This record gives sequence, C-alpha cells and structure tokens, in this order.
Amino acid sequence: MGRIRVLVVDDSALMRQFIGDILRSDGRLEVCGTARDGKEAVEQVKELRPDVVTMDVEMPVMDGLTALKEIMRTRPVPVVMLSTMTQEGAETTLKALSLGCVDYVGKPSGSISLNIKEAGKEIIEKVIAASSAKVRAYGAFSGMGTKMQSSSDLFSGVKSGGAVRGGTGRYDIVAIASSTGGPMALSELLPRLPAKFPVPIVITQHMPKEFTGSFAKRLNESSNIEVVEGFDGLTLKAGRAVIAPGGSHLIVKRRSGTAVVGLSDAPPVLSVKPAANVMFLSVADEYGGNVLCVILTGMGRDGTDGAKTLKQRGAYVIAESQKTCVVYGMPKAAVDAGIVDEVLPLNEIPDAMLRIVKG
Repeated sequence: MGRIRVLVVDDSALMRQFIGDILRSDGRLEVCGTARDGKEAVEQVKELRPDVVTMDVEMPVMDGLTALKEIMRTRPVPVVMLSTMTQEGAETTLKALSLGCVDYVGKPSGSISLNIKEAGKEIIEKVIAASSAKVRAYGAFSGMGTKMQSSSDLFSGVKSGGAVRGGTGRYDIVAIASSTGGPMALSELLPRLPAKFPVPIVITQHMPKEFTGSFAKRLNESSNIEVVEGFDGLTLKAGRAVIAPGGSHLIVKRRSGTAVVGLSDAPPVLSVKPAANVMFLSVADEYGGNVLCVILTGMGRDGTDGAKTLKQRGAYVIAESQKTCVVYGMPKAAVDAGIVDEVLPLNEIPDAMLRIVKG
C-alpha cells in the first residue's frame, strides 16, 4: 500500500512549511502539494487527486469554507480543517462539519501559529484516520440546523410489549457514544426523534470544551427534542438529550432519587475527555441493565469497555454499520467484542431507538 497523499492548504508560507514537516515526519504520509488559498486548493484537488486535504479557514481570494463546499460538490475528498479554539472558531468548525469535512485540529494559538508543532501528533493521527473516511458529496447530507421530519408516525404506531432481541425488555435511558463523524451523525439522528421521546438521552461526543455549547445549541434548533450541554445537577428527563461538555466526563448520578448530570474532572480515558466509557459505567451504576446503548462512528475504541459492562447487566447495544460510518472504529471495536445486539445503518437507528424504548 502506498503512502497517503496530502494537500496542505494555508495562506501562510510558514504554516505550510510547518504542517508539511509534521506530515513528512511520518513515513505513512506524503505531501503531494500545497495551496495558498481556497481557489488554488480547488484546482489542486482536481489536478493532484490527494487522499486527504488539510485546510485553513481564513484565507484570501477564497476562504476555507467556500473552498470546502466547492471541493465537496465537485470532487469529494476527506478534509481536515485547522481551526482556532475560540467561540468564533467553534461556529466555523461546526459549519465546516455540516459541509462535509471529516475532522478538525485546533491551532494552539493565533492565525500564524509558530507552536503548531504542539499539535503534530493529533494532525498525523487525524490525517491518517481521514484517509479511510467515507465522504459524501455536498447536498447528500441534510446538514446541522435543518429541521427534519421526526419518526413520530412510527412512534405512535408502536405497541408496548414489542419483541426485542436480548436485553431486559425495559429501557429507561439511552446512552450514545460518538467521535469522528459524530457531529454529522448526531445531526441526522436526533432531529428524527419525536418531541415526546419517552426517556432521557445522554451523549458523549469527543469535542473540545469550546465547541460543545455551540454544538448543543445547533442540535437543539434542528431537533424536536430538547438538546442541551450538560452541567452539574441538570435533571435528566424524557424528551431531553444532554451533550457531555468538552473537557469533562459526563456521569449520571441520583440526587434525592432523581437522575441528574454530574461532571468529573478525572484524567482522560483512552486519551479522550469526555470519555464514553466513563459515562456508560456511571449509567450502569444507576440504571443497571435498563439502558439502550448506541455506538456511532468514531476513531478508536472508546465505549467498548463501558458497553460491555452495560451488556453484562442486561442492556441492549446498537452499533452503527460500516457502510454509513465516516470512520468504522468505535462500532467495530464493540462488534469485535461480541456485545452488540444490532448493527444498523445510521438512517435506521432513530426508528430502532423508538421501537426498543417502547418495546
């Protein structure tokens, strides 16, 4: 297998050199070209046909978002965006994700980041993961911030007592794990749930603390259910989905008999914080096996160990299938562990969630 060919796009010659040096330091990667603005990037993608593109956001002539949209329209290729870790950067990155970028890397500081090498390991890991990602042409995805028809018709027609393979037959909470590709997946899944979804939902999406608030707000605007960023003491209730805040593990606990959100500052688990494993284990402690566990697209294996504990207590586990995953890592790890009850494409998961929690 040949090396992964990467096109580096940045208006700063110094940044192009730094990023190129980082990529060349790994024998699996090859810098096949560079571009100094979005217009050049679109032309280079057509000419060079790279496996992955790293793209800055703020550039002259044509900015990164406009270039991304054009690339995904004319010749879809995995794109990793370079973004500042600010509120403005969060909004831009979420927009990029809605346009089809696979992942993003935060610049350590400023628009010309001389300390970009601090992010070297992350850049290499995400570029390699992106090389095997599945991308869709612009317009094939409904996009964040777009209200979608829920599965309420199916919900109203489901009768209690429906057959469900495995599990306890009673599900009082849904726990979801996602990582690379997760923002798009959640933006397709949550808007398809009815406002009267009968149990609470807790979600760990690997995302920095600067991003999760904006992400939850966008999901809330496009969903029938309520979607919020978690905070200590927030009540879990039917029709509410809670996103783990970046930089903290989300845990579930009881306060005066009521299930609420707790936040943990424990170290990262499997190099991620928040970690789905931590959330799943806390859910197992409070709900036993009365849990529907869903593992969506993502790099790595976060979620498998926690889902195994849930499964041992009687929980029901769904994994997203390879054919719709952007990166088939986390679901594959769970499938390989033998703890998954159903493997489903993303578009079938909302209806399955409704069927199971009503079963």
